[in-house]
Amino acid sequence: MGFDRTATDRLVLRLESVERGVLLSLVEQMLLFVAPAESPAADPLAAMVGIDEEAVRPEDPALARLFPDAYLDDDEAAGDFRRFTERSLREIKLAHARSVEATLQRSGEKLVLSEDEALAWLGFLNDTRLALGIRIGVTEDSHEELAALDEEDPRAGSFQVYDWLTYLQDSLVQSLMPNH
Repeated sequence: MGFDRTATDRLVLRLESVERGVLLSLVEQMLLFVAPAESPAADPLAAMVGIDEEAVRPEDPALARLFPDAYLDDDEAAGDFRRFTERSLREIKLAHARSVEATLQRSGEKLVLSEDEALAWLGFLNDTRLALGIRIGVTEDSHEELAALDEEDPRAGSFQVYDWLTYLQDSLVQSLMPNH
């Protein structure tokens, strides 16, 4: 049940209702997770052009993974870059999640996506996998260990969702490739 190209070159995703529900839940969580903090004292001009005067490196490891420092060896340059870019990056991630939400709210088990919607799905799937992967400790070395977790381990269900998102992302990338 992944993405596929039809004979008429349409990009299609077939979902069961449970899968749709899981994705909608992940969308809701992502919308809350990446929404920029409201700053009542923000300079209106800075806000209008997307500058976040109060942007700092997130303490949450998952947010730090979604919004990493641009300069690892220069804290001042990293801070400046973050102030000028983080708000727009957050808005892009929110737009991706909203686009996925809109497609999921269409009726039927078959979703037909436009190229723009497919790109939003790619962004959303990538962001969600990154955040979830940080939460459950996915690394190159831990993948097999996590895949073998006992059902009673609280990370087992999250890893199954992570693995499914990986499958969806891969099937979408494959479907977007020419001559697929």
